Amino acid sequence: MNLKVETFTLCALLFTVAAIMNSVYAQEDPEVDIGGALRFNYNLSSWKTEQKNRGGDFGYDMFRINANAAYKGIYLNAEYRFYSEAFGGGMLKQGWFGYRFSEKDELQLGLTQVPFGIQQYNSNNWFFNLSYYVGLEDDHDMGIKYIHLGENIEYHLAFFKNAEELRFGNDTEISHSRYSYDVAGRNKEVNQFNGKFVFKFGGNVLQRIGVSGQYGSLYNLDTEEKGDHYGLALHYEATYKDWNLKGEAMNIAHNPENTLGSSGEVILMAAYGAPYEVAADFNMYTLTLARNVPVDWGPVSALQFYNDFGYMQKKEDDFEDSAMNVTGVLLTAGNIYTYIDYAAGLNHSWLGGNYIDDFSRGTPGAKWEARFNINIGYYF
Repeated sequence: MNLKVETFTLCALLFTVAAIMNSVYAQEDPEVDIGGALRFNYNLSSWKTEQKNRGGDFGYDMFRINANAAYKGIYLNAEYRFYSEAFGGGMLKQGWFGYRFSEKDELQLGLTQVPFGIQQYNSNNWFFNLSYYVGLEDDHDMGIKYIHLGENIEYHLAFFKNAEELRFGNDTEISHSRYSYDVAGRNKEVNQFNGKFVFKFGGNVLQRIGVSGQYGSLYNLDTEEKGDHYGLALHYEATYKDWNLKGEAMNIAHNPENTLGSSGEVILMAAYGAPYEVAADFNMYTLTLARNVPVDWGPVSALQFYNDFGYMQKKEDDFEDSAMNVTGVLLTAGNIYTYIDYAAGLNHSWLGGNYIDDFSRGTPGAKWEARFNINIGYYF
């Protein structure tokens, strides 16, 4: 994208915001709603010998603050999270201004969710699905997004100037203290366009079938040239009584303009305070199944049983594929939500093996590793 196009895009964005400001309806009093959550975590991992000897670890996970506000037709949605320093410390998960033109049409500006694939989550468990770990689930970037939620047709159109930027230097890499995974290192995501279209139908079985696409540039800090990246996805959801099924197929490619001698087969991605390698080109397939069961066990009012599966098929012949499966149950007791998960991974950076290159080259002959995890959170 050349300078004229970038300037035009910025002007269009500012014009849109100005138009909104001039068309808001009167609202006498500001509205503010503050919430949040405190979560603790227990885990026992198959690849951590000393942890197994002491019976696992139980400790702090995260504290977060949510803010929703509205005044004169403009509203705010923000969430700030506090993790330990080892997991990136404090970070803004999302934060955007919004305006509703009608019950069906909405505009969002700021750090907003990228419209790609099944949302809000392509999973049911605490770990998310494999798509999250490569920036394709619950991803948030800096830009502007238009949403139309019709009875049978839903579409999302967005432009993202870049991923969340914290440093604003001339040639600085992105900060690793972030919630969602983005391209890191000497490449930066810039000028990305997204489109998502969903057709909704069904009587007893509510169904959603959709297609998503994204295309953007990768700016290399060393060569000062722009490569590109794209993603395509086909997704399907079905809900029947207390059952829910989600399936998605994705095709992803990254083409960075690296320095001579640097591999184009691998990109760096980062979140939670640390980067790792990811295969530049891959297909991904996910399938989840969940069932809700109402119960009356004292404070426990509901159970949700689920199984979430993801498979990453890497394009390079000498790369080892990655996979993930999580079986678990969510317990609801008043404001307390407890995830009890058995998460297994193959060439998975967060589930055993080698953290740095499991999602890129992987390890030949790698075995499945597993983590038993209990996450307890009070949401207010």
